[in-house]
Amino acid sequence: MEVVSASHGVLGPLLGKLTSLLADECVRLKGVRREIRSLRSELMSMHAAVQKYAMLQHPDVQAKVRISLVRELAYDTEDVIDKFVHHLGNGSHHHGGFKEYFRKIARQLKTLGSRHGIASQIDELKARVKEVKEQKSSYKLDDIAGSTCECSGVDPRLSAFFVEEEHLVGIDGPRDDLVNWMVEDKGSSTKNLKVLSIVGFGGLGKTTLAKEVYSKIQGHFCCHAFVSISQKPNVKNIMKDVISQVGSQVPCEKEFTEDIDSWDEKKFIAKLRELLQDKRYLITIDDIWSIPAWDIIKYAFPENNLSSRIIATTRIVDVARSCCPRGDIDRIYEMEALSDLHSKRLFFKRIFGSEDCCPDVLKQVSNKILKKCGGLPLALISISSLLANRPKIKDEWERVSRSIGSALEKNPSLEGMNSILSLSYNDLPPNLKTCLLYLSIFPEDTVIDRECLVRRWIAEGFICEERGQSKQEVAENHFYELINKSMVQPVEVGYDGKARACRVHDMMLELIISKSIEDNFITFMGHGQTDVANRHGLIRRLSIHHIDQELASVLANKDLSHVRSLTVTASACIKYLPSLVGFEALRVLDFQGCQNMQEYDMNGIDKLFQLKYLSLRGTDMSKLPSGIARLYGLETLDLRNTYIEEFPPEIVQLVKLQHLLVSSGFGWSVGRAKMPNGIGNMRNLRVISGFNVIKSSLGAVEELGNLTTLQELHIQLDGRGSQEYKKHEEMLLSSLCKLGGCKLQSLWIRAADSTPLQFLDSWSPLPSSLQRFRMTTDYSFPEMPKWITPKLTSLAYLNINLVEIMEEDLSIFGEMRALLSLVLTFNGAQNERIIVRGHAFPCLKEFCLFFFSNSGSRPTYLKFEEGAMPKLEKLERRDIFRKKGCSGCHKE
Repeated sequence: MEVVSASHGVLGPLLGKLTSLLADECVRLKGVRREIRSLRSELMSMHAAVQKYAMLQHPDVQAKVRISLVRELAYDTEDVIDKFVHHLGNGSHHHGGFKEYFRKIARQLKTLGSRHGIASQIDELKARVKEVKEQKSSYKLDDIAGSTCECSGVDPRLSAFFVEEEHLVGIDGPRDDLVNWMVEDKGSSTKNLKVLSIVGFGGLGKTTLAKEVYSKIQGHFCCHAFVSISQKPNVKNIMKDVISQVGSQVPCEKEFTEDIDSWDEKKFIAKLRELLQDKRYLITIDDIWSIPAWDIIKYAFPENNLSSRIIATTRIVDVARSCCPRGDIDRIYEMEALSDLHSKRLFFKRIFGSEDCCPDVLKQVSNKILKKCGGLPLALISISSLLANRPKIKDEWERVSRSIGSALEKNPSLEGMNSILSLSYNDLPPNLKTCLLYLSIFPEDTVIDRECLVRRWIAEGFICEERGQSKQEVAENHFYELINKSMVQPVEVGYDGKARACRVHDMMLELIISKSIEDNFITFMGHGQTDVANRHGLIRRLSIHHIDQELASVLANKDLSHVRSLTVTASACIKYLPSLVGFEALRVLDFQGCQNMQEYDMNGIDKLFQLKYLSLRGTDMSKLPSGIARLYGLETLDLRNTYIEEFPPEIVQLVKLQHLLVSSGFGWSVGRAKMPNGIGNMRNLRVISGFNVIKSSLGAVEELGNLTTLQELHIQLDGRGSQEYKKHEEMLLSSLCKLGGCKLQSLWIRAADSTPLQFLDSWSPLPSSLQRFRMTTDYSFPEMPKWITPKLTSLAYLNINLVEIMEEDLSIFGEMRALLSLVLTFNGAQNERIIVRGHAFPCLKEFCLFFFSNSGSRPTYLKFEEGAMPKLEKLERRDIFRKKGCSGCHKE
């Protein structure tokens, strides 16, 4: 029930906030403590009722209305409480002393009227509580049946399943058929460009099949690229993506992409044609929504008589036909549902680990469920994931079977798919429903970064600490539980089983968008999703994918003072946005990827006293907005891939900041941002990324060592031969020695040259908590650093450059019990043959070696004894010839 989930997203955190407020001595105004205690008591009763309502699969209109009233009441209560705390000056950044004493007295006198006004607002809230209580049967829940919803444990097979999700049951036959067709040779006619179009509705596995075919045949081509496009495609971004992928595989002059961001569509097409004209290429265009989109894109791919291939996927038959006009050359492949045999394999493997392990008592009801799923892979995965953690009891499975409905039996349409997805959605606990609904804020086909998402959830107040776990840990668990439930798709799963990001399936996105609109959880402004004009309630979260002058005038007449989150995803929207002054309740402000930011006046940002998350990542900003240093509640400041190099001195007053992410300009080699002096005062910092150590002051580098809670440090270190380098090197080492003895888990050092890092050899004491060490530089250690020993029991990822690799070095690496990934670059070896001993590297899953050889270098061979690297999944070796005077290559 979506209204329950959205209500939980505000009620749970609000109750915790009220409890903390009552324990705070700042509540001195006569009568307010009593009123707040009374208000909390009533809201706790409502919260209990809301939790019970969560068991209703099909709530009636009256139930939805009551829950909506409770939700809006909770939102308004939190707004009042936040203003109350703000006016009292709670959480001020100032220190004690006489000056603060007089500030405090002045503040109390100045805000006396405001505090009395807030007391009146609390009285109004209590009156609204009374009205809700007086509604007939508000808390009578005797008619609710069924068991309570419990949060299940993580499926132990989770990692294996989502790492290998592309290998779906029943895909081998279609894949092999299409692979043979794509690579077959039948005389001169096969020299033509051929297009394969895979067509079918969402959920059948078009993209998965395309990826399988693409992966199998890409080795036959000089270059290849795989790009996904959205319903309203940005042709320039598509072309840029293809050029980027192809350019990384074939020789490409630096001047070729000069001023690429200023190219228009015509130039992008011309340049891509130029790049591909003399090459046999393979291009996959995933999810084409319209014929006009294809009519533009196709001109970028020349008919060069080199047997090039294009794979296109779409849901629309007419688009597929447009992609394949030559029936004798091209091919349209229509996706089909899985056969009964393959459906059973997928279904039972997901639940029991094997199709042969289903108990006899469940076979009959299983057949009913399989029939209703209709061979749809997404439906099968969703329902089997739901049942995987349910009791293996016939009555329980019968209840699931009855609740699926009969839509798929009649027509496997979007409505039928929504019914299937709704079943899995309804099985989620309220906290996970809230987190899932929040994903509807992102545009279609967005790859949602895990770390950014987790930080946004926390900033919104969805996450509470529990059972000794931090908010960060709880939020990460929520992320992986959504993957476990097959509600989102993992992206870039590492060898540690962690996904870097996730993607929401199109069908699931449509479901959660409709629920978010119905529940007033998110208000959308975009292509086909604009509901702001007809909205009568208050706007709580605003997601803007498109806006024009007409919509801007509608938005200008709306009350924006209750908006908690503003997400803008298109540069064209910037000039139409209303002033930030009106967004006084904002917690999250995200302009990621927007250009032309100079057209938007960000004055008034200092009035956003609740702001916790600010992302200007990927924008063209070169200067921080004035007043940003007064955002005393800010927890995340993301300035990556901007042109911001310096910070105002007052920035260090943001003592609640936990994530400070910068990098000026674009590309790995650019890093001009300076650490602010006084950074040591920001004691809550957990992640620092992108600062140039050499350009920062010695004092700032020294203060790094004071950040005892720091977990991740990613820095730029270049300036070889400069007078500043030696002093900065010594100061950085001193700070690293302090951090290594605290909580530092990740260190990434990047350099644009061969800046020496030999000072790291003196890193002591051992960084016992270190999990990841990465270096992106031409520099190589002359010998193994002393601090790299088997005593680093947490080190899981190591990327290191050595001048010469010795057998003893591999022995040290091999004794690291936690090591999962080793990326080793070396220029030579002690012996021509290096032996990897048996039982070495017990947990290693990825082993990559890059051997940079000069003229006359001896080849180096590895010999693996039996039992070495028993869990290895990827072994890669590259012998790279380095011309005289040419520096090495960076490994990103």
